[in-house]
Order: sequence, then structure tokens, then C-alpha cells
Amino acid sequence: MIILLTGASGFIGRHLADTLQARGHDVIVTSRRPGHAARPGLRELEADFSRDIEPAAWLPRLVGVDVVINAVGILRESPGQRFDLLHERAPCALFAACAEAGVKLVIQLSALGADQHATSRYHLSKKAADDYLRWLGLPAVILQPSLVYGADGASATLFSTLASLPMLALPGGGRQRVQPVHVDDLCALVLAVLSAPPASVRTITVAGPQPITLRAMLAGLRAAMGLGRLHVLPMPMPLARMAASAGTLLPGGLLDAETLSMLERGNTGEVADMTALLGHAPRPLSLFITPAEAPAVRLRAQLNWLLPVLRWSIALVWIVTGIVSLGLYPVQESYALLARTGITGALAPLMLYGAALMDLAFGIGTLLLKRRRWLWLLQLGLILFYTVVISIRLPEFWLHPYGPLLKNLPMLAAIWLLYELEK
Repeated sequence: MIILLTGASGFIGRHLADTLQARGHDVIVTSRRPGHAARPGLRELEADFSRDIEPAAWLPRLVGVDVVINAVGILRESPGQRFDLLHERAPCALFAACAEAGVKLVIQLSALGADQHATSRYHLSKKAADDYLRWLGLPAVILQPSLVYGADGASATLFSTLASLPMLALPGGGRQRVQPVHVDDLCALVLAVLSAPPASVRTITVAGPQPITLRAMLAGLRAAMGLGRLHVLPMPMPLARMAASAGTLLPGGLLDAETLSMLERGNTGEVADMTALLGHAPRPLSLFITPAEAPAVRLRAQLNWLLPVLRWSIALVWIVTGIVSLGLYPVQESYALLARTGITGALAPLMLYGAALMDLAFGIGTLLLKRRRWLWLLQLGLILFYTVVISIRLPEFWLHPYGPLLKNLPMLAAIWLLYELEK
């Protein structure tokens, strides 16, 4: 078939594109920037859900198309990405164009919870598009997934990282009920729908075999990574709601008041229809991470929180060193040390305060800059320079009982590690 797939740059969309292409379908993907993430064998069309909100914008793109799959979705709004545009107005325009163009089947990737009990803007915007698609009466399947797990998914990365922490604070102790599904089962379900398309509109819950608690899900992931027992510190719900309210003000985070309310509501459903279409039950959580995958998943999960800890500790070293050098340590003693390296007179305060300000700049840059590879190189160079000068002028510091120079060695190794692993 000729299939138009929207949202192909996202986690689910990427997996769908690969699955459909492997089955021999002619896949056309939409992108705001064609060629930006092009893959062999896929045709690209320029489309922007924040702009293409009229059926006329979609009609030329549907010429010859048999099936449309909409996999566009965001969890939180950001500048230029709004629920009403991406989840409702653009999809409704696309669906209307499908009806006019005679598309044989529409598959809508919605969300479990986009129903009559929905309260969050995320669910309500998804529900609005679902309802419009039902009203059109096209042959269509509305897939409503629970949490979707895949090794390269943002949610999988988040949950694996949380599961790898030595101690984890969970709202209400993690009693909320979820029903995670593996992305491969979702893709297999789409193939099953394509093989037996319905004559009218059908809604299918996409979830794992049975509901589990959030705590049990994280414990299962931790066990699959070979990390032993999950240690949970229950967080009182009033405190969790305060944290979520604060998270609403932070861009890019996953926890805000709405996501917490969705978590509290639960994310479960009946999977009899999915099981019937697949011909087997969806895979359980215990099979999400295979023994062969476990070492790589564990390493990635641990580095996701260990590297920030290392970065913050190095930033703290620079900042505290800069503050101490600005006067907390007796200035005359600092000048005496500089004199022993040959720096005296008017050059001494310039070197002392200049180096202190540079240390502060390194520390602040380590915390705030998004691209830091060049900063790591500067830090490595400065520490090596200090080490060489002190080794020549003040060699006794190598034998000092507090090891001020010896401690440069793990510092250099830590910065080098961050340089090599910098994204």
C-alpha cells in the first residue's frame, strides 16, 4: 500500500516507518524540514501541524495514498507546539481531507484516557480529534496506547533511569496503576489492522497484558537490568502536587500538574481486541528488556544520572575555588604562594583575581552551557598548566599529606570522561 505517515520523526513514528517499510509498503513521511532526518527508501513531504490546519493544505499530499497513519503527539506544550493545533485542528483537517480524497483507511494514534472522563488538555485535545474522526464515518481505527516502551524511547529512558537510582521518591509510594506496552506490539497491531481493515470506525486499547502499579513497573525494569531490589521513599501526594506545580514552570520537564493528574487517574484498559488481532497476548513487562540488552540498558540508565552528578560536582569545585581565591583564603598567603612561582608586584593581584574569576566562569559555564566540549578542553588545559607550574616551582605539594596535586589526577580523569561522553 501507499501509506502517508505523520509524526515519523517521533519515537513511535520511527518504529512504524521501519516496520511498514520492512513489510514492503511504500511509506511517505511528513516533516517540517524535509531531508533533515531522511532515511533510505522513505519519501518525504513537507508538512507542519502547527500551520496546516485546513483540509485544502492536505489534499495535494493525499493523491494516490491508500492509508493515512497519524502519529503526531506531544506530552507538554512548548513555543510553537500547542495541543489544540497538533492534536486537534491539524489532525481534523487531515481527516477531512482523507474523506474528500477517498483514502481507504485512517489509523489515529490517540492515547489511553482520551475518553468521556478526560480532564487534562492532553487527553481532551486527543479526544476531540478522535470524536471528529468517528463523526466523519471513514473506515478508521483509533489506537489508544498506554505507556509505550522501547529502548530508544524518551519514556523508556526516563523510567529505566528512575529504576536505576539507588533510592527513588515516588508520589504516593507509586501506587498508581499503569499498563505499559512494548512498541513492537504496537507496530504489530498496526500491521494486523492493515491486513484486516474495518468497514467503519473502531477504537482499540493498546496496552500490556495486565495492569500493574507504577512501583511494580519500575521494580520490574530494575530487576531486568540486573540491579536488584527497588528502594522507594513514599512521597506524600500534597508534596508531589507542589513539586508538579513547580514543574509546570520549568520548560522541558515531564512532570507538571497535568501529567501528575493523568498518572493519578491511572492508565489501564481491556486488551481483548488487541489480543485477538495479534493472535497472542501482548508481551509482559518481564520481556521488555532481554538478557542480551540488559548491560547496555543498565549502563545508559545509570549514566543518565551519574554524569549530571559528576558535572555538578566539578562545577562546584570551580565555583568554590573561585570564591575562596577571591578572599576567603588569606590574600597575603595567596600572594606568597604566587611569589614562589615567580609572580610578584602588580602582576600578582592580576593573576590571583583573574584566575579566581576564570574559575567562577568555568563553574557557571559547566552548569549553564548546553554545548560544553570546548569548555572541558579549556578546563583540562588549565589544570594541566597549574600542575606543571606547581610541579616545577612547588614540587613539595606532590608529597603534601592532603594531596592537593594528586587530586588533580581524578579531576582530569573525570573531565576527560565528560568530554568523551558529551552529547
